[in-house]
Amino acid sequence: MREHPIRLMIVDDHPVVRDGLRGIFHGVPDIEVVAEAADGHQALAQTRATRPDVVLMDLRMPGLDGVGAIERLRSEHPEVHVIVLTTYDTDADVSRALAAGVAGYLLKDAPREELQAAVRTAAAGGRILAQRITSQLLDGFGRKRRASPSPRELEVLRLIARGAANKEVARALLISETTVKTHLKHVFAKLGVDNRAAAVVVAMEQRLI
Repeated sequence: MREHPIRLMIVDDHPVVRDGLRGIFHGVPDIEVVAEAADGHQALAQTRATRPDVVLMDLRMPGLDGVGAIERLRSEHPEVHVIVLTTYDTDADVSRALAAGVAGYLLKDAPREELQAAVRTAAAGGRILAQRITSQLLDGFGRKRRASPSPRELEVLRLIARGAANKEVARALLISETTVKTHLKHVFAKLGVDNRAAAVVVAMEQRLI
């Protein structure tokens, strides 16, 4: 059990949305809203100042958008877990966000209980995807999948799912980084995805790993 409440930051360019989200977490004993931001630049500054555990991040914002902010946050503050909260669920938006390294992707019509649970899951190091997003990924998987990944490719993907970088995978499997990249390229083609995070999600949903 955590000794202190989860420190949460809300990032959205609409004040009404930020007010509504703050209300969802008001009075929740294990979650404390410590900061708000209206764009990606403010989010980075507030992260440095307030050190949140979890960030709820909109995608479409002026200046530095959500994906740009996520990439910077993941680089500068890898301990911070980011959940995308948006109205956009296109394949391009989902792929960009997953590739940036988010802990979750939810839509703004999610009920308050789901949002609160998502923040707790992210703070604990878990991942959350809206059911509609999972369905889209699996639909794409069904349309595009050409063959099953080989046992070696699945070994690579299992290590990726545990957070290993290409260099770490290469060391563990006694292969070169170039070979790791080749295996991943084949996995992407077979699963009908275009990034590591989506490959892990689809493989887990299909019980391949």
